[in-house]
Amino acid sequence: MASAASAPPTPTTPGNLKRIVAASLIGTTIEWYDFFLYGSAAALVFNKLFFPDSDPLVGTLLSFLTYAVGFAARPLGALVFGHYGDRLGRKKLLVLSLLLMGGATFAIGLLPTHATVGSAAPVLLTALRLVQGFALGGEWGGAVLLVSEHGDARRRGFWASWPQTGAPAGQLLATGVLSLLTAVLSDSAFTSWGWRIPFLLSGVLVMVGLWIRLSVDESPVFKQALAQAEARRAEQDTGAEKLPLVSVLRHHWRDVLVAMGARMAENISYYVITAFILVYATTAADVSKQTALNAVLIASAVHFAVIPLWGALSDRIGRRPVYLLGAAGIGLWMFPFFSLIDTGDFGNLILAITVGLVLHGAMYAPQAAFFAEMFATRMRYSGASIGAQFASVAAGAPAPLIATALLDDYDSSTPIALYVIAAAVLTLIAVGVAKETRNRDLADVESAADAESVTAATADARTV
Repeated sequence: MASAASAPPTPTTPGNLKRIVAASLIGTTIEWYDFFLYGSAAALVFNKLFFPDSDPLVGTLLSFLTYAVGFAARPLGALVFGHYGDRLGRKKLLVLSLLLMGGATFAIGLLPTHATVGSAAPVLLTALRLVQGFALGGEWGGAVLLVSEHGDARRRGFWASWPQTGAPAGQLLATGVLSLLTAVLSDSAFTSWGWRIPFLLSGVLVMVGLWIRLSVDESPVFKQALAQAEARRAEQDTGAEKLPLVSVLRHHWRDVLVAMGARMAENISYYVITAFILVYATTAADVSKQTALNAVLIASAVHFAVIPLWGALSDRIGRRPVYLLGAAGIGLWMFPFFSLIDTGDFGNLILAITVGLVLHGAMYAPQAAFFAEMFATRMRYSGASIGAQFASVAAGAPAPLIATALLDDYDSSTPIALYVIAAAVLTLIAVGVAKETRNRDLADVESAADAESVTAATADARTV
């Protein structure tokens, strides 16, 4: 039994790998479309529809507060999905996350506004945002791991970066739909009913995503690790294995801290550049909503294109050098970024956001492979998800809220730029002290941690 369990996983054919990459990419695109759609709507119309009695900027703050609530639910999603993803497999949990996210987004499109049901409207909005956050907390880890564990180890950075392009693709899709609607509808029509269309469209997208995601196979690395663990438990009679969360905190707590630190600049900069900028450009720089949306749209297309290139570069020179380049670059870019936005010129707006997202891509692209290579297989879903999603509570969740509050208090972009620079310094420190993971074999990471876990469990059993 042991020898059969320890047999290497069946290699994934190029055709199957491309199908798995496509399934992960389409699924993450839909999930991020749903999540970013809320962020864009929060910046543009939710302050009027759900918080109409507030001052316009205060209403935007309250709108972004409900936006941040989605991030608060992401760690819970990471814990629950990570636990069952490490026990049952990646595929089942990815199907569930897509259903939850799509259902919540579709329901937002049907919500009554404050004018209809009063204070119940923002309560319902917040509840659905919590479901969105919970689903996304479980989605990211499973999607990138499914590709990482199927993919060619020599090109893992490249292949694993493709699910990462789901973020700009979702941003592109969400912003594109909103941009089209704001272009063809009057402000009153868009505010009255037009904003609902992109949320309802999510129902169609989820059906497409489910059809594709159900067609892929479970990760061979996970199936091999599961068989090995079951064989060892049968041979040594160690009883039930530890919870994945317990194993992560025991064997990989340093890696969790590194992942959280690595997320700071990446997460904060992204939401400042794509969500808060819709507020800043339309208020401080006096740019129209249409112009700001179009600039984000163009920049997101470039962002989508460069992420696989950064991922491929990380296969050649390592995850850390590419990540450090992105963190340093985003910190240095912040003051020029706001200076270009302040001109109100459309070309400068595109330049500012595009350069910012290209530098963000240098962090985001190698992140999938980097985090996956840190953790053992039977705790990889939990470890990668916990590191990524717990950081988002302190990073991406409050970023638009903090940036809007700083703008309200100081009427200047300088404190906002310093805020992002401070995050970049934290990320430089975290990634700087981390070990390079490019040449790690995912099965070898499993063997070292799992062997220690079995030894500890056997010792505990003997003590009892």
